[in-house]
This record gives sequence, C-alpha cells and structure tokens, in this order.
Amino acid sequence: MKRQANNINRVLLAAAIWLLATGTVLAGSAAFKDNIFDPGKLQPRDSKLKVAVGEEAPDFTLPAIDGRSIRLKDYRRKKNVLLSFIPAAWTPVCSDQWPGYNLARPFFEKYNTILLGISVDSQATLHAWTRQMGDLWFPVLSDFWPHGAVADRYGVLRSDGTAERALIFINSSGIITHIHVSDINVRPPLELIVKQLARMSADE
Repeated sequence: MKRQANNINRVLLAAAIWLLATGTVLAGSAAFKDNIFDPGKLQPRDSKLKVAVGEEAPDFTLPAIDGRSIRLKDYRRKKNVLLSFIPAAWTPVCSDQWPGYNLARPFFEKYNTILLGISVDSQATLHAWTRQMGDLWFPVLSDFWPHGAVADRYGVLRSDGTAERALIFINSSGIITHIHVSDINVRPPLELIVKQLARMSADE
C-alpha cells in the first residue's frame, strides 16, 4: 500500500511539473477570456447530505450532452463510478476543475472507474460550455429538469438551486465508499480522487 501511494504521488508530481513547464496549470477558465461569470466568494456549504458511506447509491437516469441517456445502475458489476457534482457552468472554479480530470484519466482507467460529471445546467448550456473548454473524456450530464432532482436526492442541492462541489465514490456493487463535499470556492484535490480510486479497487 505504501509503495502504491508513493507511485501515485510520483505520477502526480511529474504531471504537475509538466503542467507548470508547459504553462497549462489546470486553468481551463483562462480559455474563456471574458465569458466567465465570477459569483465572488460563496457560502462554503449550503446543504445536508441525504446519503452516507456504506449505503446503496440512489439510481438515476440523466441526459448527457452527446444525446445519450445515462443510468447509474447500468454500471453495476461492470465499473466503479465517481459522481462529480459541480455548482454551475461558466464559473471560474468549475471551468478549472473538469479539465483537470483529463490529467487523471489514466488512473480512472487503471482502477476501472467511470467519471460522471453532473451539473444542474441545461444540456444546451453544458454543450456550449464544454465546447469552449475543450474535449472532456467523460460523460457530462444535465440535472436540469426536474431541476436538481438528482442533486437533491443525494443531498447536495443548495438553496440557490445550484449543486455543491461534491464527489461521490461508488463501487461496482453500487455502494457508496466515500463522500467529499468541498468548500464550493475550492477545487477538490486531485490526489484525493486518485487515492480513493485506488482504495475502491483494492477493496473489491
């Protein structure tokens, strides 16, 4: 386990050095120029979880921006799942967060995990935003209507109608193994994601 942790840290450090050297420091929002809306500093957290570690993850079906309908249960006994809820498209932290997951794609593949990005924005808004952002390798899902129904079911819908910046780790048996609700103003640490992916894989 210690060797695995050291390997993860070495890979993340090498990736960070490469990003710094090439000037692409997980700053997807820089590509948007003046199109980003900055809401300022927000209340760090504004919801109460309705799910817990060890419980079965609530099933859902949501439309993806590529036209597919994605059902959580379809990954049962096939893949682990990471749900990445974000507050809103066209905002600074969100525009940095999801492009950063392109860096972590090899870890998702190594640990047999699908990443599902979920936002309460409409499909049209998410399509325009992700096109501006660049290619994302994972499905982007719209929880727009009924508005925020999936976010609400998990207990990460905020009182203003946006979602928390939350990560829900679900193993291939459909059980929640870890929940991380960030300060909405802060991008979740990439190393946390990699460590939880490794843990899910080791526990299977």
